[in-house]
Amino acid sequence: MQNSTTYQAVRNRTAPVSLRWSLGAIQTVAPGLAAWLGERLFFTPHKRALSAEARRLLLSGRRFSLQVEGRRVKGWRWGQGPVVYLVHGWGGHSGRLSAFVPPLVEAGFSVVTFDAPGHGVSGRGMSSMPEFARALRAVAAAYGAPQAIIAHSLGAAATGLAVHWGLRPRRLVLLAPPANPATYVEPFTEALGLTKEVAERLRTRSERRLRFRWSDLDVRRMAPAEPVPMLVVHDREDETVPFSEGAAVADTWDGRLHETTGLGHGGILHDPAVVSEVTSFVTEAAEPEAWPANDGARLEWALFNRDERW
Repeated sequence: MQNSTTYQAVRNRTAPVSLRWSLGAIQTVAPGLAAWLGERLFFTPHKRALSAEARRLLLSGRRFSLQVEGRRVKGWRWGQGPVVYLVHGWGGHSGRLSAFVPPLVEAGFSVVTFDAPGHGVSGRGMSSMPEFARALRAVAAAYGAPQAIIAHSLGAAATGLAVHWGLRPRRLVLLAPPANPATYVEPFTEALGLTKEVAERLRTRSERRLRFRWSDLDVRRMAPAEPVPMLVVHDREDETVPFSEGAAVADTWDGRLHETTGLGHGGILHDPAVVSEVTSFVTEAAEPEAWPANDGARLEWALFNRDERW
């Protein structure tokens, strides 16, 4: 289940013949076991390696660790001032949104990010949209009310859920948000060749474990009664989450939609124009505190940018 090639094949609605054959044989004699295996395959993220740039960035941050529902969640923070939280997507890590850290710190914000449960250095195991959302709420409770939240992919959907639960940022930026992650389960079970009985057992098992119903994962239904100023950025050629889903979220949340072309699902995280647009949107809502002349975080950031240090 940790093999990235097999994992991506199944997530992309195909599956190796050997895997389909094995699960087919198991579900015939032990449907409960097949549901157990299917649940772990669907909810276990693959590991994504850190780029050299992301590693450098994390080394420059102040590391922290929290306990969230019995699981360790680790993260990093930079700067001083109103807090902006960065939330990565499925199979990602804290370094995935690294391009946003320098301009936000330079603008006078404190930036906080974390590895969601089952991701990065927060440990192995299963993860999910509700667990992302609970981790975000716990981190925000520890480090302060959010000036803004910038979130990608499943992290964007989880952020929508956290807002639905009462978290209130002054600005919200969702990058390539899926409209309803629960819809990805059916093609996944079809790719594995699971019967309807086994698929239903998988759903029941996961709902009991997560204390959350799949039917309540539709982000379009989570918009708060009092709108949060929101920017949705989505690429028309997104190969993972269709552009129509981000457009639907922007529409139902009364947000602004920023369209891009040719960047794909992950390219929007590093595009200079997108980073600039997002930074400007976040800055509109605040007057960040000026940097003290001897501020340690500012000095830390300056040292990080000296090539000889690395």
